[in-house]
Amino acid sequence: MGRRSGNPQGRRARALTDKTDREKRTATRLVEAGRRKEWTGPVVNPPVWRASTHLYPDTKALRSGPARNEDGRFFYGRRGGPTQWALADALTELEAGAAGTVLYPSGVAAIAGALLAVLDPGDVLLVTDNAYDPTRSMATGLLKRLGVETRFFDPLDIDGFAGRFCDRTKAVMLENPGSLTMDVCDAPALAEIARRHGATSIIDNTWATALGFPALENGIDISVMSLTKHVGGHSDLLMGSASAGERWYRELRRTAQELGQVVSPDDAALALRSLRTMGLRLKASTAGAVAVADWLQSRPEVAQVLCPPLPGAPGHDLWQSQFKGGCGLFSFVLATQDASARAALIDALDLFGIGFSWGGFESLAIPFDAGTMRTDSPWPPESWPGGATLGIRLSIGLEDPEDLIADLERGFAAMERA
Repeated sequence: MGRRSGNPQGRRARALTDKTDREKRTATRLVEAGRRKEWTGPVVNPPVWRASTHLYPDTKALRSGPARNEDGRFFYGRRGGPTQWALADALTELEAGAAGTVLYPSGVAAIAGALLAVLDPGDVLLVTDNAYDPTRSMATGLLKRLGVETRFFDPLDIDGFAGRFCDRTKAVMLENPGSLTMDVCDAPALAEIARRHGATSIIDNTWATALGFPALENGIDISVMSLTKHVGGHSDLLMGSASAGERWYRELRRTAQELGQVVSPDDAALALRSLRTMGLRLKASTAGAVAVADWLQSRPEVAQVLCPPLPGAPGHDLWQSQFKGGCGLFSFVLATQDASARAALIDALDLFGIGFSWGGFESLAIPFDAGTMRTDSPWPPESWPGGATLGIRLSIGLEDPEDLIADLERGFAAMERA
């Protein structure tokens, strides 16, 4: 529940101050966001409110409880309490243009919540062909069973994108950069084309977060994140979020409540704790990723490095012009087509764990096969040497990059022996 001045001039002055804060004081906003006095009281962090039941002083108050459905009003634990409200409030403050944020128990739940809020049976959904695999599975599984038709499209084909729409197209699902292949699309241009055709644009903005790519400011309607990754930052919680302007925020909230979606106050407190250092962690992991990626592109065993913040890498120019930051997640493709050699490389790594997810303080590595991932657009490009398709995705954590490079060097030695 925002505090508003009764003076219109005061509200305008506050709006200008908020705009200045968004543009110039990111580090300060990360520290202050979500720490209203009504959430924190006399302490620094919002306490953990564990409560399923919210009590009313009398029956009149009980009857009025459902009348106003908003964060900050007690009703029942499924609508959250001060700990969850504080996290949602903080994420809304960081996403310029957002009227509110809805929390979900995982990133995939957030993607599902956003799509279900927008789509009805008979609608057509356009999904970027470089999407996260659970997004693809949701589109071809759950949504298909609910009567939604999904069509995949090449996110780099701006000229052909308008031709993908029909009178039943209601939503476009974007991801930038693409999962695993890290291709960077012109998301603002795609969102504008979608808007002209009456479709709602949704983006999985987990890679960059609102700090690196302010999605709503760039014309996208709904911004989804897996808070498991950078916001959580310590590989100890699962959570997702969706932020939007007034219209879609209300639909997101209604749909989430109808589905019974709620997050644990303990996990919300962990996410709030980690949010304070997210800016520092993103800068450190991005710098580490660029250092490791730069070293990898000098290796003869590597056919292509896929790291948007790396000068000369595919998509770097677009990333540089549209993004304010990056993260530690990138991929590379091996020159060999020997899967056992790739397995030997990964298995020999000591500092890189083998596991899904990313965005934590520890580095991770997983294999992927690029040639089997697309529906609409062929990948990888024919220009790559030897038709290379065996990839490795790295999540660079907070270790010293030189130690990570030494670890990868041992992995390449093991690959050579294999």
